[in-house]
Amino acid sequence: MLRTVIAGLNGSPESLAAADWAAREALLREEPLRLVHAWQAQPLVLAPLAGVYAPPPGSEPERQWAERMSCEVVAGLARRHPELPVTADQVAEQPVPALLEAAREAELLVLGSRGLGGLGGFLVGSVAFAVLARAERPVVLVRAKERQDEPRPDATGTPTTSAPYGDVVLGLDLRKPADPVIEFAFDAAARRGAPLRVVHGWSVPPFYEYGTASGPEATSVLAALERNRLAEVLGPWQEKFPGVEVSPQPVIGGAGRHLVDVSRDASLVVVGSRIRRSPVGSHIGAVTHAVLHHAKAPVAVVPHG
Repeated sequence: MLRTVIAGLNGSPESLAAADWAAREALLREEPLRLVHAWQAQPLVLAPLAGVYAPPPGSEPERQWAERMSCEVVAGLARRHPELPVTADQVAEQPVPALLEAAREAELLVLGSRGLGGLGGFLVGSVAFAVLARAERPVVLVRAKERQDEPRPDATGTPTTSAPYGDVVLGLDLRKPADPVIEFAFDAAARRGAPLRVVHGWSVPPFYEYGTASGPEATSVLAALERNRLAEVLGPWQEKFPGVEVSPQPVIGGAGRHLVDVSRDASLVVVGSRIRRSPVGSHIGAVTHAVLHHAKAPVAVVPHG
């Protein structure tokens, strides 16, 4: 089966940014891009997308608007990326089931997101989070106003060749390291020719804090143990991706805040989400939740068992 990169499209600035990001990712993967627009409105949506005109839900003008908008986006992508095969489908379904169905045939699904803040952001976020909760393929969230994952220019304005992208950042839980999440991050860094920064949060055990073993020396010993554990987990992947420069970064405390901090200079942040094959869907942990709301770079959420 031919794998594709799929982007959700609804005419909003966020979805247009997602389509641009997905086009560049498809080129990196040497795969076609498929745009999916589900033009049947979500129930209970009371406000239109900010700054985007859309006809009444379910109307013939809405279908025509969807076709015209999709054609315009495809034409724009074709001008910017003439070597990329791009198709667009309009689906008379609600966005969440339509996107989940499309994602089953995709290498990854790319969605626009406003994150938190205001009614419009919540409505857009409701679709993205509903998809994240049930998707079994990687999902990338892209925001319109944040810095995009693209080659960095040098001082003259020309994209550099030594490190054309910012770091790919991986949030890694050493308690249960998930191979699909680690592999996605290494692969993303390799395709971009970018360094991979691996952030792992750890805490000083209570008996070190309140017992006899305490102070800077004890903390230093524990930090060395965490670095060794991190090296053991990453070692096989460094052998598989020898061209990727890896920078392990064990940090004391929760990893969420540190991932948000380093996202300001990152090209992509990669986190995991545990699959739960039940009506409630998958589990989005506290670290992933924090990154989704506050990261300044596109965020890839990779499901794992």
